[in-house]
Amino acid sequence: MSPRRSPSAHAERHRSERIGWLRAAVLGADDGIVSTASLVVGVAAAQADRSGVLVAGVAGLVAGAMSMAAGEYVSVSSQADTEAADLERERRELASMPGPEREELRAIYVDRGLDPELAGRVADQLMARDALAAHARDELGITEVHRARPVQAAAASAATFAGGAALPLVTAAVLPPGGIVLGVSLVSLACLALLGGLAAGAGGAPVAKGVLRVTFWGALALAITAGVGRLFGAVV
Repeated sequence: MSPRRSPSAHAERHRSERIGWLRAAVLGADDGIVSTASLVVGVAAAQADRSGVLVAGVAGLVAGAMSMAAGEYVSVSSQADTEAADLERERRELASMPGPEREELRAIYVDRGLDPELAGRVADQLMARDALAAHARDELGITEVHRARPVQAAAASAATFAGGAALPLVTAAVLPPGGIVLGVSLVSLACLALLGGLAAGAGGAPVAKGVLRVTFWGALALAITAGVGRLFGAVV
């Protein structure tokens, strides 16, 4: 007879806990592969030599990683500032008018299906334990899992952008000059397909859909930049 497990032994891990870093990481890696591969392919298609292609690719890697880090930090910091302002306003309202705030919380639970008496008891108990946390979660929709973390988002975006950008750069460095356009395109599309599948799997979404979505936009970007590169190379 197997031993009974206590309720505390049942620990669940939900994919929503990954949203913050997963979004930034996928965006960074995808952007790193697509933008750097497109840059390398476009410059190579313009008949530039290998050193010119690699210099352009490295410059794109460094500039892109810094841009991603700065953009994520500014964007997520704005979200964090908004959350902090909402929490401070809620803190003042709880201190100055706890009664109306209690009724507001009770009404939320009634709207979710509790009867008024039970909703009132739940509101009282939650406010007695941590009134601000209760209002942050149920009124403002702010939870610890989904809190804005600017530094984490910036670091994840910069690191994954650099990692993604390194793939087409290494490919361009080892291929003969005549094979850079085709080789970088194929390797980059394969990496994008893998990234789309991994991201979809980590998030619990259909893998095939994730693969097709990422690969399509990557192929479109590569085709357009290769065409532009050939056009300018022919003109020059």
